[in-house]
Amino acid sequence: MKLDRTYTLKEISEIVQCAFVGNENHKITGINEIHMVESGDIVFVDHPKYYDKALKSSATTIIINKEVECPAEKALILSDKPFDVFNQLTTHFRPLQSPHAQERQFIHPSVQIYPNVFIGNNVKIGKNTRIYPGVCIMDNTTIGDDVIIGANSVIGHFAFYYKKKESGYDRLHTCGGVEIESNVEIGALCTIDAGVTGITYIGKGTKLDDQVHIGHDTVIGKDCLMASGVGIAGCVKIENNVILWGQVGCASDVVIGEGAVVYAQSGIGKDLEPRKTYFGSPCAEAKEKFKEMAAIRQLPELLKKM
Repeated sequence: MKLDRTYTLKEISEIVQCAFVGNENHKITGINEIHMVESGDIVFVDHPKYYDKALKSSATTIIINKEVECPAEKALILSDKPFDVFNQLTTHFRPLQSPHAQERQFIHPSVQIYPNVFIGNNVKIGKNTRIYPGVCIMDNTTIGDDVIIGANSVIGHFAFYYKKKESGYDRLHTCGGVEIESNVEIGALCTIDAGVTGITYIGKGTKLDDQVHIGHDTVIGKDCLMASGVGIAGCVKIENNVILWGQVGCASDVVIGEGAVVYAQSGIGKDLEPRKTYFGSPCAEAKEKFKEMAAIRQLPELLKKM
């Protein structure tokens, strides 16, 4: 998430009432969680396992719960509760807003909007798009030309990102959005979560069947095909021309290579190479998985002979 202007480290520290390490005029231009950071961003880290990852990331300001040596050209904001400070900042710069009547200059006159459709704040919709009954398009969503969104789908709901505390689960404030390119088709009852601080992206020409879920900050390439029941976790990268058949599930932070095909009910837990066909849970190349299954079917007879 880019800020409305460049802020100094001192200004940000005053907003959250935290001590800092670094030049008080150190520049801050954005706020992002660890998967989305770039130079100028603030990120948070609250577990020793991820200290190095955050400190060595592209982020140039780190909210951290331990006094450590500050990397060159970076700054630290010190807090016992980095998660809460990060939420405080994202809420400060992009608070939740109640729906309000907007001018429709960002919705093309040719768009067909069926009854009972909800459209949130800061939404842009291109020409010849059709939005069927019951669809909810939440804040900060951009939709291209010639897009079809099936009945009762939800675009841009909160990211599924929580921290366990003694009082229960606390959700990371969602301030990102969704971008859907032209010629995309989204079936009925699909759910596409907004990015935590960035953008969940659906590439041009991709088609989603009914009841497909796409997690926060996932990036889907061009001309992909996903059958009913597919569930994609957050921060997944799916390259162009990927096919996922029914009820495929994918863990977070995975890359699925261009042209990969994954057969129904498979579980993806690690990166998949391009232009190969996969099956099983955990999935592997389909031809090898089928050999394993054939071998397993022979086990009862082999055991009888022992």
